[in-house]
Amino acid sequence: MSVWLPTAPCTPHTCAGHTGPVRGRLLASALLVVGCTFVLVGVVCFPAMLLLGQAPRDRLIRWWAYGVVRAFGVRVRVIGRPQPSAGEARAGALVVANHISWLDIPLVAAVLPGRMLAKSEIRHWPVLGTLAALGGTLFVDRDRLRALPTTVRDIAGALRGGSRVVVFPEGSTWCGRGTGGRFRPASFQAALDAHVDVRPVRITYRTARPDEPAAGAAAFVGDDPLTTSLWRVVTAAGLTAEIHVLPPIPAGTMPGRRALARAAQTAVASDSAKRSAESVHH
Repeated sequence: MSVWLPTAPCTPHTCAGHTGPVRGRLLASALLVVGCTFVLVGVVCFPAMLLLGQAPRDRLIRWWAYGVVRAFGVRVRVIGRPQPSAGEARAGALVVANHISWLDIPLVAAVLPGRMLAKSEIRHWPVLGTLAALGGTLFVDRDRLRALPTTVRDIAGALRGGSRVVVFPEGSTWCGRGTGGRFRPASFQAALDAHVDVRPVRITYRTARPDEPAAGAAAFVGDDPLTTSLWRVVTAAGLTAEIHVLPPIPAGTMPGRRALARAAQTAVASDSAKRSAESVHH
């Protein structure tokens, strides 16, 4: 792995704990089966969905993605206005979000479905890799810095074509209980090149306890196996996935990609601090 790749200090042992109520083994097992079944239904039906127009396909994706999160026993709370701004209605938009969990992907798709940017290894996964490619996923080779300009051009081309592209610019998952990673500026260059808005999104996972602003059970960090993370999510009762759609940032108002990345990161971080303060206050 290249040394330039971003890494988070979060580990499953220190960051992925759960201190709230837990579900019994039988109920947790049922949720695990239902959740995995919901995912498989989407995989099987996805080729047929590609035959639909954009509007009905987006509605089905939203319904399915929302169902995936709920099927694993996690509530969903949407804050803000997911409707496109005037700029987004005329062209595509770059959606950027902090990254905590595998749940982030269906959570964002339930509100702002679009073409995901994913690591190139996913392209070679059995079945899911093929479906991701058919669904318009944009792949980035994170181990080859020289491939980055091509990825930026691909993102810009998708944006110019009117697509919404979803990126997690931290480049790695963070547990969400403290300061997150720095937003890498490369993908923001694509927004500048395509002259589209950037739509920041803040993701938070909360428990039923008002004195605990972030839920570690949802964190998928470090070398955490996916099976372990799945079981931790379905056994943690009272989890809520909160997605806050923040106001768009017109790319043309920023002098460059680094300034645009900082503005988006500041918007997400400021919202995080505000939500944490409100949680402590209440």
